[in-house]
Amino acid sequence: MNNFLLNQSQALSKFRMISFYFAAVLVLFSLFGLFSHGLNLGLDFTGGYLTEFSTQESLSQKKMTALLTSYLPDTFGLSSAENGTHWSVQQVDNDTSLKGKAWLAEFSQQSGLTITPQDAIYIGSQVGEELINQGGLALLTAVIVILFYLSFRFEWRLAAGSVIALFHDVIIVLGLFAWFGISFDLTILASLLAIIGYSLNDSIIVGDKIREIMKRNHEKNIENIINLAIKATIVRTLITSGTTLATILAIYFFAGESLTGFAIALFCGILVGTFSSIAISATVPQLLGLTADYYNKKEQEVCQLP
Repeated sequence: MNNFLLNQSQALSKFRMISFYFAAVLVLFSLFGLFSHGLNLGLDFTGGYLTEFSTQESLSQKKMTALLTSYLPDTFGLSSAENGTHWSVQQVDNDTSLKGKAWLAEFSQQSGLTITPQDAIYIGSQVGEELINQGGLALLTAVIVILFYLSFRFEWRLAAGSVIALFHDVIIVLGLFAWFGISFDLTILASLLAIIGYSLNDSIIVGDKIREIMKRNHEKNIENIINLAIKATIVRTLITSGTTLATILAIYFFAGESLTGFAIALFCGILVGTFSSIAISATVPQLLGLTADYYNKKEQEVCQLP
C-alpha cells in the first residue's frame, strides 16, 4: 500500500513538472501569435460602421461573403444569425460612400436578394481609443488589487505561483484570439476580467490547502505536501469547472452570434485556469524553494524576538 501511494505521488509530481514546461511553451506560442498577428480589434475599439439587414432567402456565410466582396470596396467583417437570414456587416472607419444603409438598395438589385434594412450604427474612433484606455486601466487595476490581496494572504512564493498562473491564463486566451483572428470587442474584455477572477479562485483554493497542510506539519516533504493539496482539492475544482463549462456551452449554442466570442474566451479561460492551478500555481512555489517547515521556522523566529 505504501509503495502504491509513493508511486502515485511520484507520478503526480512528474505530471506537474511536465505540465509546467508545457504551459511555458503555450505561453511562448501565444506571445508569438500576439506579436506576429496581433488582435483583430472589433468596431468597439477601431471605430466604424455596423450595418444590419435581413434576407428573405437563407444563405451560407461563404456565399454572402462572396457577394459582398464583389460589391464592397473595402475589407469588412460579416456575422450571421437566425439560420443565415439576419446579417451584420462591420466596416472600418475610412473614406468610402458605401456606409450605413445607403448601399443596401443597390446591393439588393445587383445581387438579386430581397433585403430588408434593420439598423446602422456608427462608432467613432475616439470612442474606441477611450474604450481601450479604460479597458486596459480596468485590467491593470484588477491585477494590482489582486497582488495586494495575495501579498497579505499568502507566503510570497505561494502568491507568486497564483500571479504567474493568472498571467498564463490571460496570455493563452489572448493568443487564441490572435492566432484564429477572432474579433476582440468589449464582451471579450469583460470575459478577461471574469477569467482573472476565476483563475485566482482556483489558485487560492490550492494555495490555501498547501498552507493548511504545512501548518499541521504532518508531512516533511514539500513535494508530498503539494501533491496532497492537489488530491484534496481536485474533485471540487473539477465539479466547479464542469458546471461552469456547461453553462458557457449553453451561452455558445443558444445566446446568439453577439456572445460567441465571449463564450469562447470564457471556455478557454476556465480550461487553462483549471490546468494552471495544478501546473503552475502549485508547482512554482516548489521551484522557488518553499520548504515544508516554513511556518514552523516562522513561529520559532517570532518566539525568539525580545
